[in-house]
Amino acid sequence: MIQVPTATPREALERYFGFNKFKGEQEAVIKSILEGKDTFVIMPTGGGKSLCYQLPALMSEGTAIVVSPLIALMKNQVDAIRSFSNEEGVAHFLNSSLTRSEAQRVRQDITSGQTKILYVAPESLTKKENVEFLSEIKISFFAIDEAHCISEWGHDFRPEYRRLRTIFDEIQRVPVIALTATATEKVQEDILKNLDIPDARTFKASFNRPNLYYEVRPKKDVGREIIRFIRQHSGRSGIIYCLSRKKVEEMAEMLNVNGIKALPYHAGMDASTRASHQDQFLMEQVDVIVATIAFGMGIDKPDVRFVIHHDIPKSLESYYQETGRGGRDGGEGKCLAFYSYKDIEKLEKFLQGKPVAEQEIGKQLLADTVSYAETSMCRRKYLLHYFGESYDDSKCNNGCDNCANPKEQFEGKDDLAMVLRAVKESKERHRAKFICDLITGTETSEIKNYKGDKLKVYGEGSDKDNHHWMAVVRQANVGGFLHKDIETYGNLSLTEDGKKFLAKPRSITFVKERDYSDYEGADDEPIVRGGGAAADEKLMAMLKDLRRKEAQKLKLQPWVLFGDPSLEEMTMRYPTTMEELTQVSGVGPGKAQKFGKPFLELITRYVDENDIERAEEVTVRSVVNKSGHKVHIIQNIDKRLPLDAIARSRNLSMGDLLTELETIVQSGTKLDINYYLNDVLESDAQEEIMDYFRDAESDDLDKAHQEFDGDFSEEELRMMRLKFMSEVAN
Repeated sequence: MIQVPTATPREALERYFGFNKFKGEQEAVIKSILEGKDTFVIMPTGGGKSLCYQLPALMSEGTAIVVSPLIALMKNQVDAIRSFSNEEGVAHFLNSSLTRSEAQRVRQDITSGQTKILYVAPESLTKKENVEFLSEIKISFFAIDEAHCISEWGHDFRPEYRRLRTIFDEIQRVPVIALTATATEKVQEDILKNLDIPDARTFKASFNRPNLYYEVRPKKDVGREIIRFIRQHSGRSGIIYCLSRKKVEEMAEMLNVNGIKALPYHAGMDASTRASHQDQFLMEQVDVIVATIAFGMGIDKPDVRFVIHHDIPKSLESYYQETGRGGRDGGEGKCLAFYSYKDIEKLEKFLQGKPVAEQEIGKQLLADTVSYAETSMCRRKYLLHYFGESYDDSKCNNGCDNCANPKEQFEGKDDLAMVLRAVKESKERHRAKFICDLITGTETSEIKNYKGDKLKVYGEGSDKDNHHWMAVVRQANVGGFLHKDIETYGNLSLTEDGKKFLAKPRSITFVKERDYSDYEGADDEPIVRGGGAAADEKLMAMLKDLRRKEAQKLKLQPWVLFGDPSLEEMTMRYPTTMEELTQVSGVGPGKAQKFGKPFLELITRYVDENDIERAEEVTVRSVVNKSGHKVHIIQNIDKRLPLDAIARSRNLSMGDLLTELETIVQSGTKLDINYYLNDVLESDAQEEIMDYFRDAESDDLDKAHQEFDGDFSEEELRMMRLKFMSEVAN
């Protein structure tokens, strides 16, 4: 490749890359670097950051050194640059994946002046032989890609990045360009300070990605929801992010079993498998990649049409960067996240044992993520505010679920005034949780320690809960009435607008927040607090009435046919076929065949008469014998092996084995455990318990325990309930 130092950036752009115009501020950034100025670039994913250092590197004398955090990313970038050149040596990477002879070839190409861009890992820069070699060559500039890795407040902090300035000085003092796709104001300050480039020219593009649609759903039936979503976007490319390697493997397997071409990607796989899976995704041999956050940095696939977060991420920076991999070509990009507070609690546990400062930073980042997930205001407005950018939410144009389905609004004048008063009275030195506890009059150790219970505002808002007051705090923060100080991990203080409002309150509209508190489950089977509720009360009453009549005919208790949770699910799904009925929780094929016909007839009639439009039903196939226990257990019961021996052979507790047996019986399979029961319970006792379950109003074990005044253990009652369900219901 011939260097053209006299060419303009536009001429060089067309010559090297075949484009005839720049995106956004690319041209201004490139001119800054060519003028030898330290430069700082904050540009969203898909904004064209790479070109900002690649083009000036090709135009400048010497070699540009680009610090990059991932080997896979380096390889992609090098391949991309070589594709525009006749000379393979124009770009290289230097990292631990190279053999000694390969590393020697790289050095020869640099020395000969052929290499214009060298990608290095920060660890490679610390090696003495590399420092000595780089000190002897002509370097045009240093570029730090993914510069947020420098900051402890960044979502991907790497300690080795903190040493870069020292290493640069050891090699030679040349201009520095730092680039990142996500950086809050605090992270930006950290980067400039640590790289010692306080006077760097800063170029900050808007973080708004108008083509992305943001949505958060409660974490309920995640597998089913994801399969339904992907089928609605059949043939399109997408990424699913999970926090654990185990969940990545399980999700990829489940998608494949359900006819969706998917591959897993995580750091626990060997490098060649990871590279193969990545290439198959890029070459569109598979539609979906299921990955931990390791996937996607610098991956240039422009047509990713959806990004799903199975688990909510650790920070909004992570979320923003990962969703930013969707719709990089300006086309549609749907960003769907599943949220449960249980996931946040898991992430908080991971912070335990870390240094206190690191824990505090981690908790603050998580608190911001919770606020985003639970807010009912425009998600785009909230996200952009987080990155220090104001946004008129009337322009969102239904670009997020909250704008497409707005929540109820309320007059916020008095509530906002109370929040601002609480912040002021508590000397502007506390975080949001303290302010909410103060207003609701909640007695916590922190309230007592700081004598919050002695303040006038204490308990003044006790008629509303913490969830409501947290919503007011969030909207006051985004609305510019409060300032959240990052240095003190989130202490709130009044802004000038806040002080003016407090002096002269005025009418202001707030939005009621979303409430996810009913969804405790962090995995695919959520626990709903205090029992569920029917989605269609009218149908629920009809189903209960039918259940009572059918039970009378069969001389059984109603719960033996279908439990209330099963009926509630029927009011949500409106099953009209036997196959659909078997997908309802607690209804296996056996139970569906035995009791289902009249229920299906009733639901079909109800759907027709009320002109109900059923949501597209998705049948999710489970991974066959996921636990590997079912067939083994049934075979061993047929062989009449003692239950405790079966439990030991599968490394299960007796309680876990009984849970497996309950699942098997619930699916409609008959199990004969009389041979074991006869050894552990007298026949009179068995008959007494069977009589109880025949007449009992529910299968509740606590009630059974009370009825027998503790004469039988929970284990004995569970086994007898199994016998009853197997013989009577199946």
